Amino acid sequence: MIRNIRNFCIIAHIDHGKSTLADRLLEFTKTVSKAKKNQLLDDMELERERGITIKSHAVQMKYVFQNKTYTLNLIDTPGHVDFSYEVSRSIAACEGALLVIDCTKSVQAQTISNLYLALKKNLIIIPILNKIDLYEYNSSEEVMKEIIELVECKKEDIIPVSAKKGLGIKNVLDQIVKRIPCPKGNAKAPLQAIIFDSLYNPFTGIEVFFRVKNGCIRKGQKLKFMSTGKTFYAYDIGILQLKRISKNEINTGDVGYIISGIKNTHEVIVGDTITDANNPALEPIEKFDIVKPMVFASLYPVDSNQYEELRSSIEKLQLNDASLTFKSESSSALGFGFHCGFLGLLHMEIIRDRLEREYGVSVIITIPNVSYKVYFKNNEIIIINNPSDFPESEKLKKIEEPYVSVTIFAKDIYMGNILSLCINKRGTMIGNQHYLTSGRIKISFEIPLSEIIFDFYDKLKTISRGYASFDYNFIGYKESDLKKITVLVNHEKIEALSLLVHKSEAFIVAKKVCQKLAESIPKHQFSIPIQVSMSGKIIARETIKSFRKNVIDKCYGGDISRKKKLLDKQKKGKKKMRQIGKVEIPSSTFITFLKVKN
Repeated sequence: MIRNIRNFCIIAHIDHGKSTLADRLLEFTKTVSKAKKNQLLDDMELERERGITIKSHAVQMKYVFQNKTYTLNLIDTPGHVDFSYEVSRSIAACEGALLVIDCTKSVQAQTISNLYLALKKNLIIIPILNKIDLYEYNSSEEVMKEIIELVECKKEDIIPVSAKKGLGIKNVLDQIVKRIPCPKGNAKAPLQAIIFDSLYNPFTGIEVFFRVKNGCIRKGQKLKFMSTGKTFYAYDIGILQLKRISKNEINTGDVGYIISGIKNTHEVIVGDTITDANNPALEPIEKFDIVKPMVFASLYPVDSNQYEELRSSIEKLQLNDASLTFKSESSSALGFGFHCGFLGLLHMEIIRDRLEREYGVSVIITIPNVSYKVYFKNNEIIIINNPSDFPESEKLKKIEEPYVSVTIFAKDIYMGNILSLCINKRGTMIGNQHYLTSGRIKISFEIPLSEIIFDFYDKLKTISRGYASFDYNFIGYKESDLKKITVLVNHEKIEALSLLVHKSEAFIVAKKVCQKLAESIPKHQFSIPIQVSMSGKIIARETIKSFRKNVIDKCYGGDISRKKKLLDKQKKGKKKMRQIGKVEIPSSTFITFLKVKN
């Protein structure tokens, strides 16, 4: 019955105990036994290695409250800002959210970011104070004040728990049933179900995960995707526990999966509406917000013969990660590849690792960049995502780069270091710092996106000894004095190594580029000049010395002219070799180049 269904998600900052709390909920409801491993919903090897949730996971539990059996659908969410699109999709399929906050660390930036997403969708928020078994719980009164101010709740609304020891779990489940409303929907209306995730299975085809808003889905029913108009049959449907459990029908308000034998990845779109092919709904459900990539980089297969395999792998990954975008491109140095859009640097690293581990495709990643608005003197405006496409400077009127609003939470003793870091990143402070509690501040800056996608997070953690956290939101484009720097190896342009940098940083970055390349490119039989040019002028240079053979080693004596003759012959040979020789740039050079701005 729809009134006995509760759909909820868990939102939290990284390492605040979200996955551990999910484990305890599954154990308490006897969905799994205690003999199972920890972090059950983080089933990806990468998730366990890094200690973060990358993919949202749906799981159904049964819970008896006041002699009634309730169906609880938990849709787990990631905590990192780079996976906020996963969070937004999970939130759209729920009516309530558990807001988990570590009492030893208090409210963090990404906690607030995900909370605002939930409030925007009018979700009921249940605040949970985790890790109360630790010694630092004595100072949790200050954390409670922050939660009360943030959520606008009463102190008694906050549930103290220890997910690790299982304390307070029954109270959490009781409050889910009491405070989160049941789904709204009409069981007799034409079918409307929204797709919130999908997965490619090489044996069964594409598995679609959905939440039913109106009507119901039955096994064997002929269904239709409203965006593409494609029809298919539901060969298998069921609910999502730790393993798929087949059912004959999924009713209004419930969450489940469909296996229909679809093999073409282009036929399934996350956010699409499923309806009955014979009795279709008049309108689709409102789609998810369109995600805009923030960071761009190109992926090239290490083995050029794996190009088609790389394309197929990226398409399958895109099914499971709708925030990934890509298009084909080619490079004279690296061959054929794909220009991809990511939500952040961590997102890019995860995609690379998943391609290598799940699909066995080794890739080279070019240096990440962002999109720029270029205004020409003839009033034409274009978007540039790749520095190699940057036009000649004499044709340009102005250039605009993306800016983000950065919110930083930290202890006030680190404020001086944080301000210096943000100013060095061309940041402008917004307003004054705001004290949340004694000794804890909130600082806001406007910073170019290109300045935070590389090493900003690492440096922030270093200068604050791990206490600071930050979140960012895109605010628009602003005019900047940007210059394109081009790398020449043995007088040949390598467009894959082009960079767009602020004029004030151009000489420093150019010098670093030359030094990095000189270290990573192996020696040849001839000397190799490495140059960096800006606006047609060389601004930095390094030379890789050639291997040197001692041609006069066999001369035991005799006239000096004999030795000079041999040395002149060697010099002419080296000169000729430099003119006709080609420099092979190893793939490791491009990987080293990723950190050039650090």
